[in-house]
Amino acid sequence: MKKFIDFINKEFFITDNIKFSIVTILLVSLIFITTYLLLNITKKIATKKLDEERKLKFKSVFTFLNYFVYIIVALITFQNFGINLTGIFAASAALLVGIGLALQTFFQDIISGILILADQTVHVGDIIEIDGKVGRVENIKIRTTRAVTFDNKVLIIPNHKYLTSTLFNWTENGTVLRGCVSVGVSYDSDVENIKDILLEIANSHPHLIKNPPPKVIFKNFGDSALEFDLIFTYNNGFRVNLIESDIRFLVHKKFKENNIEIPFPQRVVHLEK
Repeated sequence: MKKFIDFINKEFFITDNIKFSIVTILLVSLIFITTYLLLNITKKIATKKLDEERKLKFKSVFTFLNYFVYIIVALITFQNFGINLTGIFAASAALLVGIGLALQTFFQDIISGILILADQTVHVGDIIEIDGKVGRVENIKIRTTRAVTFDNKVLIIPNHKYLTSTLFNWTENGTVLRGCVSVGVSYDSDVENIKDILLEIANSHPHLIKNPPPKVIFKNFGDSALEFDLIFTYNNGFRVNLIESDIRFLVHKKFKENNIEIPFPQRVVHLEK
């Protein structure tokens, strides 16, 4: 028995600064297992009353915090068991600086992800626009946000983009969105007739919302046309391109039926003799 106790307490040296024994390995293993169990119990208690969306957000943040806790526990444990880490850190200082620079964007993504999840700027199901790209958010993770675009492509957004780019959340104020189709007509057109035709087109479209009602704005006296905006509302952001296309087809058809001219830009050139 004494030989066994002496054996498990025997110290083995890797370097002058790093030594260990079997007892040390067992105790360190026990500490990490206990940490793992405590973290899992904490996660279960914290997520017990959360809905699915909040639960996913919490798990994403908690995964990152797990690594942080393990690193702190490891440093404290090794130091208490007499493993001098000062020499290791001193020898690898240049390497750590290089790794830090290489992982700068990685940590920006993580910090941004935590801020997004905590601030609830973006939710799963939101339609967002960033850097000219539009998509419906499918999931938010600690490093990236995944969204699906109009043409069913997966858009993977590094979370640091939210700190460096302007984000438009189309659905933060609700699912009802406002659209606009611009059109120009010749100067000899009856503006009241133009207004009536545009409103008729909007009111008859099956995918537009009747309340608030559509509006026609007389926007400007253009260089070669009277310019109008047809303003309408809809509740499916992913159909906006199709809706606007439908309206343009109908405008062209109705204008042709009513002999309304859509002029093209003209330029008068004076030649000096």
